[in-house]
Amino acid sequence: MQEQTSDLFKKLVSSERAVAFTLGIIFLLIGIAGFIPAFMQLPGDAPVTDVLVPRLSFSDGYGHLFGIFPTNYLHNAVHIVVGLLGIAAATSFGGSLVYNQGFAVMYVAIALMGLLPATNTTFGLMPIYGNNVWFNALTAIAAGYVGFVKPAEVKVNSTPSAS
Repeated sequence: MQEQTSDLFKKLVSSERAVAFTLGIIFLLIGIAGFIPAFMQLPGDAPVTDVLVPRLSFSDGYGHLFGIFPTNYLHNAVHIVVGLLGIAAATSFGGSLVYNQGFAVMYVAIALMGLLPATNTTFGLMPIYGNNVWFNALTAIAAGYVGFVKPAEVKVNSTPSAS
């Protein structure tokens, strides 16, 4: 029984760290890509000379990353920080568990904010609407599964049964 519990815990540690590291790399690369003009496109309906970004008080660097995800410089910087935190958190089990749980909670909230017209620009700072909503929701689900569901499964499976 103890060997089975040990194997479950090793798998949990491995998956927690892998997801934190993977999310970290993804968000770091997305953040960096947002600063590279070749990966940014203006929205199709924007004028060529001056981009009008509705309801964004911080519109510097506004564009669509890969032509899909609305972003600006502040949004890119946040992605870089989230990515670096994920990479750093992946160095330990405790750090990766906390990162995955925190990431899941925050990114579910961000995805929900992206659905509401009053908050889908993070109060005028960053665009979190459009394709950002599903991307944030999917990454939150992945982090939430590994951060909340998997540890609960290990705990349930390792509880000694009354004989």
